[in-house]
Amino acid sequence: MTARRDEILEIIRDTRSLPTLPGVVNKLQALSENRKSTIEEMARLVSSDQILCARVLRLVNSPSYGFYRVSTITNALILLGVNVIKSLALSSSIFEIMEKSILGLWEHSLGAGVAANVIARRLKLPEVEEISTAALLHDIGKVIIKEKCPGDFEQVESLMKARDVTMLEAEREVLGTDHAEVGEWLVRSWYLPDKLSEPVACHHDVARAEAHQVKTAVVHLADVLVKASGFGFSGDEFVPRIQPVAWERLQMTDADLAAIVEELEDKLVEAKNFSLEIQSADDGTA
Repeated sequence: MTARRDEILEIIRDTRSLPTLPGVVNKLQALSENRKSTIEEMARLVSSDQILCARVLRLVNSPSYGFYRVSTITNALILLGVNVIKSLALSSSIFEIMEKSILGLWEHSLGAGVAANVIARRLKLPEVEEISTAALLHDIGKVIIKEKCPGDFEQVESLMKARDVTMLEAEREVLGTDHAEVGEWLVRSWYLPDKLSEPVACHHDVARAEAHQVKTAVVHLADVLVKASGFGFSGDEFVPRIQPVAWERLQMTDADLAAIVEELEDKLVEAKNFSLEIQSADDGTA
């Protein structure tokens, strides 16, 4: 299986064969990290992408935010903040990659992003949007396995049915690797920062995270809660247990968890509506 793992890694290294992020996402990241950049520059960049521009305006005018008749990207950036816009730009790109492959996985990933946001805010963690983005990305490796190694993906699905095992277990047996590691390779090929790649790599093994264990713990918990809710479809029906190390790192109480689950129920309804809006907009039916 080591040989197959190496072959898959070579596919990931061959960036010409991988889905790419739109240039606007990378440029927006660069602008946001440059202290001399202005809101107007970022607004011009977002406005240059028609689909992203429409989604930003739809989001800022949605009931979730409570603003009314925001008609310019500049005002949306001021009201929502640069990090929210960056997260939306990335989520739009991930949707386009996932919708061609596994739509249920997009909804699971969107739900995980929403759950991570709820958890991070409840626990008053910094960099909430980055944590949400990491959760949105956590299963991206499954798409790459299906798209670039379709025969292997079919073997994984067959093994899951034959032995009633998780997708993770089947991947490791068939591929010698799993979607978490493949996802990490992809995220690194996009030159995204470690605070995104490490939670992707370690969301099934929080103890393995080094620099960003709290973020990884949030992504792990978000994945578990969304699977338990039945929102979307991640590839199997198994709901993993919350790892003790994640609970310890987050220093959560039972009351925290109960409040998170309660809030998440409402947020997932909003997420479902958002997912349907994106799908209808891309179908030209909106």
